[in-house]
Amino acid sequence: MLWLLLFARAFVLDGVFAWSIGIAYVGYDTALLLFVFWQTLSLRRAVPARQANGGPVSLGVIVAAHNEADILPVTLAALFAQSEPPDRIVIADDGSTDGTAALLEGSFGLISPEIGAMSACSTQYPTLQWLRLPHGGKPAALNSAIVLTDTDMVLTVDADTLLDSDAIAAMRNAFAADPTLVAATGILTPICAATTGGRIFQWFQTYEYIRNFLSRYAWMQVDSLLLISGAFAAFRRTAVIEVGGFDPACLVEDYELIHRLRRYSVREGRGWTTSVVGASRALTDAPGSTGAFLRQRRRWFGGFLQTQYWYRDMVGNGAYGWLGLLMLPVKAADTLQPIYGLTAFGLLAVYAVTGRFSLVNPVAGVIGLKILIDFAFHLWSIHLYRRWAAPSASVSFGSGLLAALLEPFSFQLLRHLGAAWGWVMFLTGERTWGVQQRLGLVTVPHGPTRHVDDPGRDPS
Repeated sequence: MLWLLLFARAFVLDGVFAWSIGIAYVGYDTALLLFVFWQTLSLRRAVPARQANGGPVSLGVIVAAHNEADILPVTLAALFAQSEPPDRIVIADDGSTDGTAALLEGSFGLISPEIGAMSACSTQYPTLQWLRLPHGGKPAALNSAIVLTDTDMVLTVDADTLLDSDAIAAMRNAFAADPTLVAATGILTPICAATTGGRIFQWFQTYEYIRNFLSRYAWMQVDSLLLISGAFAAFRRTAVIEVGGFDPACLVEDYELIHRLRRYSVREGRGWTTSVVGASRALTDAPGSTGAFLRQRRRWFGGFLQTQYWYRDMVGNGAYGWLGLLMLPVKAADTLQPIYGLTAFGLLAVYAVTGRFSLVNPVAGVIGLKILIDFAFHLWSIHLYRRWAAPSASVSFGSGLLAALLEPFSFQLLRHLGAAWGWVMFLTGERTWGVQQRLGLVTVPHGPTRHVDDPGRDPS
């Protein structure tokens, strides 16, 4: 109803308020930036490492893999090189039909088990095991592996995610320090294919990931963190089993699981918490072409809408504290944010094409002010990110300004288009989204390095 009212104003008003739908969009986005700025002020100071609050915590890594033979050696090399190696590594082979079996047998000393069974430990890597499963999707593979991985914690790592050498140590310390912690995410940095298009997408997504992880930190400050990246996530194993594991019916099983853990915690009085661990970092393969990017965002947003609908009873519910009273209402508003953004851009284009410059000029002033705000927030984000999660990262003023200038008219529109496609996916009940090619991390032969200032830098 609000969208219709603001859209109608475009045809009855003159001046900047004819673009009320754009002003609403800009105002909402700016309010979220101010919230993140306020909640991340503490990152100006070094975040002290939390001390263990009990005995050692055992940790198992589960790598769900379906036809990932090309990237598995890189992923496993990073796991074997950890400063604190995991107690167990399980390759949950989700019915692979490529060279995964030959790779695990020939290069990693594993003996193929029966379908549905776990192999003996590798003769070359004593902590490595192979769980062969019929193809049933990532959630089903993770559920099977979690039941068979007898450690206190499980770390789910996508086959296209490459952990820093201290990632597991930092995550283990976080769980040892807080017995109420049931789910945590590390910091991900995107890596795209080493093509011109891939480098541009990597540049934009790097800034996006930095802002997103700072946003997660901000929501964590009010005990409202819901987004735990399944590509690199840690869980207290007993809690996941207690709530029934990952839901294969959800498009974003990691996001849905956190909602279920939080709901169960309130209903059962458990006091469970979630966290983002800045010292636990990894590289992850990200889409480097327009088609791949739109397909990814379609699934993400379609799954986001699906989860919002399933857990709508939590929105505005004071029993969930700030999660129910603030975070989930914001997420409810986010469901329409891409519609507002695309409509605002469309109206601006119509004004320009039809020569209504009496409207274009004042609107340009609003957009210019927003670009300045985004530019300041870009630089603030990088500064905080370096102190919190990536001391070696650097960014130039020119690169930050260029991203702030270009993003609203390019990358941001693509994000909104992918989200609008997600609406179609949600409303039609579509469940397929195509195969994503792994092109970025295949080019990373050694340990991960992190650069955010140069769109033309080789991701390796």
